[in-house]
This record gives sequence, structure tokens and C-alpha cells, in this order.
Amino acid sequence: MSDRLRLAAYIPELDGLRGLAIGSVLLYHCHEKLRSSHLDVITQWGWVGVNLFFVLSGFLITGIILDARDDPNFFRNFYARRGLRIWPVYVLVLLLNYFAIPVVFGSFWWAIHEMRYAPWLHYIFFVQNLFFLTLPGTIGPTWSLAIEEQYYIFWAPIARFLKNAFLLPFLILVFVASPFIRLANTGFLTSTHTLTHLDGLAIGSLISLLLRAVDLSRSTWSKFATAGLLFGLSGVVLMIFHGSAFTDTLLALGFAGMLVKALLVSDSSHWYAILLRIRPLKFLGMISYGLYMIHILCFVVIGAFDLRMEKYGARGDLAVVLVRLALSTSAATALWYGFEKPILRLKRYFVSEKKRPVDAVDVVLVPAD
Repeated sequence: MSDRLRLAAYIPELDGLRGLAIGSVLLYHCHEKLRSSHLDVITQWGWVGVNLFFVLSGFLITGIILDARDDPNFFRNFYARRGLRIWPVYVLVLLLNYFAIPVVFGSFWWAIHEMRYAPWLHYIFFVQNLFFLTLPGTIGPTWSLAIEEQYYIFWAPIARFLKNAFLLPFLILVFVASPFIRLANTGFLTSTHTLTHLDGLAIGSLISLLLRAVDLSRSTWSKFATAGLLFGLSGVVLMIFHGSAFTDTLLALGFAGMLVKALLVSDSSHWYAILLRIRPLKFLGMISYGLYMIHILCFVVIGAFDLRMEKYGARGDLAVVLVRLALSTSAATALWYGFEKPILRLKRYFVSEKKRPVDAVDVVLVPAD
């Protein structure tokens, strides 16, 4: 039996990792309400879930590209499938924010005003993360999709046409350069600029490439996972006590270690695999895109409930958090079954001729804010 780490057609543990990521993001956006119960000591760091999403996206998208390199309809299939994954929910959220919500809570003319002055060109071309724009808080999550689209546009042709011998040093260079780009940023780049968020994408892509291009044993991958987790732990310490331009890099290594470990123990009785296969966690991972896109909007819609609960102190704050989580999860569930899933069935018309082992666990970035 080969000792090489191989990928299954479907890796349920990756849904679990996405569930952990989106769960931490949701709690992060509730941490203000958890101060009264002192739970914010933990939840205030929930923004790190975005780093995990970046690692997963780099891993999965690069795998899709590399496995479909020889497909004559590569670009048509790749971009059509990515479009079906991102655009419908994206457009729906924009319409809810700029038209439906203003009409319901204001007036038709307020909605017309909002539609008229929205930065539509930035939204259409997915460049809102590159400019110093003042966007509604409920639109904040779309900066991640801007990075995602830019990643698709530039990385797909590079990864398809460039030989593995060149891709390997290129990804290493990008990963190493990432913290220094942040160090050099004195304010001329936005905090959501793509160039300041390359660590996770690069390390995830590198893992995907190594799995396909280099014959490494499971024991070697296990050592990589352990090293990554140790680096990640140092990143956590740095994040808590100081923080620096290298924090995200160390966290990306930590999440890369979590990813590799999940691949190593997939479909086994290892405690880590069992944890990641817990049904509620996997379910959160399945609906994570829609959940991330609409959860802040759900929080805002029940703002009046927040105010009514203020007089109850810590108990009221906890009630608000529970209602927020219940409402946003329910809305995302309805969105998944009633909107996303039916649209995603159209992907069957854009299937590559060459089988892609990890395409069953398609992903989209959902960064934290």
C-alpha cells in the first residue's frame, strides 16, 4: 500500500473546517454583546476565521485548476462555475441592501436615492476592496468576494499554463513577501487590499500543488502539519500580546497545519476527524457563503430587539446573541435550499472532461469583516 497522501472525491472534514471558520466569524461580530458576560475575551479573536477561509480557498481552487489543466473548455467551465457560486448571492445581497431594506424600513424614494448613489462600478468589477470607500456595514463582507474574483482572474491562467517547476518557487515567493508588503504599507493600501491578504491563498495553493507534483510520504506531511501548528500557536501568542505584520503569516501556517492534519486523518476514527464531521459543524460549512453574506444584515434588521434587551444587562445581551445566531442561520438555510442549491445545479453544464478529485467541496471566500 502506498504511503503517499491521496485525496478522496469528497473530504467531509473540510466542511467542518469551514464550519469552524464561519462560526468564529459570527461570534466575532457579536463580541460587543458578549462583553457583559466576559465571553468577548475569546470571541474578539474570531476574525482569524478569515485566514482559515483563505487557506481553504487557495487549496481547493488551485486543485480544481491543476486537475482540469488539459480540459479544452477550461476557462469556460472554470469561470462559469465560479460565477454560479458567487454572483447570484452577491447580486441578491446588493439588492436587499440598496433597495429592499430601504423600501421596507424607509420609503421607495429612499431606496431610489440609495440605488442612485451606490458605487456600482466598484461592485460590478469587484474592486471595492482596493479603494478607500465608505460602504454600509452590511456590505462589508463583499471585500472578500473582490479578492476572490481577482484571485480567479489572475491565478487561473497562471496556474494552468505555468509549469509546476515555476509555480512552486512563485508561490513560496508570494508567501514570503506577504508580511513585508504589510510592513511597507504606510497607508497607501487599504486594509482589505488584495496584496495584504496573500499569505493564506499562497500556502493553501502550495499545499495543493505539492500534493500533485511532489511524492511526499504521509509521515512527511505529518511533520509539516505539526510544524504548521507550532507556527500557528506562535502566531496566536503574537496576536494576543503584540501583533505584527507577521501575525497573519503565522496564522496561515497554523491553519495550513490544520488543513493537512484533516487530510491525513480524513474518514478515520481519529478525534480530530470525528470533531470535523460533527453534523452541525458540517452544516454550517455547507451554508457558510450565504451565512457570511447575510448575517450582518440579519443583525441590523433586529436592531430594535437589541434596544429592548439593553435593560436586562448580561442576560439581555446573551439573548440578543442567541437570536442573532438563530435568525442568521435560519435565513442562510432558507437561502441555501431555496436559492443557492437550485442555481448550483446548473454547474452540471460546465463539467470538465478531466475528473477533478476535490471539486465536490467547492469553496468561496468569506472573510471576517
